[in-house]
Amino acid sequence: MVRSRFWIAGLAAVGLAGAACHSTRPATSAPAATVANMPSVTRRTPPPPPPAATANRAVPPAPTPTEAELFARKSLAELNGEHPLSDAFFDYDKYSLRDDARAALATDADWLKRWANTTIRVEGHADERGTEEYNFALGENRAKAVEDYLVSLGVPANRIVVNSLGKDAPFCTGDTEACWSQNRRGHFIVTGK
Repeated sequence: MVRSRFWIAGLAAVGLAGAACHSTRPATSAPAATVANMPSVTRRTPPPPPPAATANRAVPPAPTPTEAELFARKSLAELNGEHPLSDAFFDYDKYSLRDDARAALATDADWLKRWANTTIRVEGHADERGTEEYNFALGENRAKAVEDYLVSLGVPANRIVVNSLGKDAPFCTGDTEACWSQNRRGHFIVTGK
């Protein structure tokens, strides 16, 4: 304990002596030679922080959209441009379904069941032979035959609208059977999804 008192007293004496020296000395600047010999202090910009730990990890790819998400993104124009539903073709002057039309409509019914919110319009078409009134009635019967068959396959009738265009909107123009056969059809337009 005695030592620490001497120690404290010694420090106090040195402090007073230094204070006395500073108070009695006039303020002078350091000689120019002394300042020139002093090392210069350079401030450095600190290095950037290390990259975050996640930077080294591989970024996972964006998830692939589902079929339903891709379908939802399509506009009606895009969807109709893809022709997801096959037309049903008819024989000359007939509105009864052929076997190939039944097969196409079975595939169409599966698509309509898969996309249960879609609504469609079935357009009945006829070739250019016959009167306007006759072809209009024939187109109506063809569209109705398509609707009835789809309903028999489980597609709700409230999702289907029928419309006859008769011979007014041909797919093919020409005076050959090959051309006329393309115009005798039940054609699909997706109207809602």
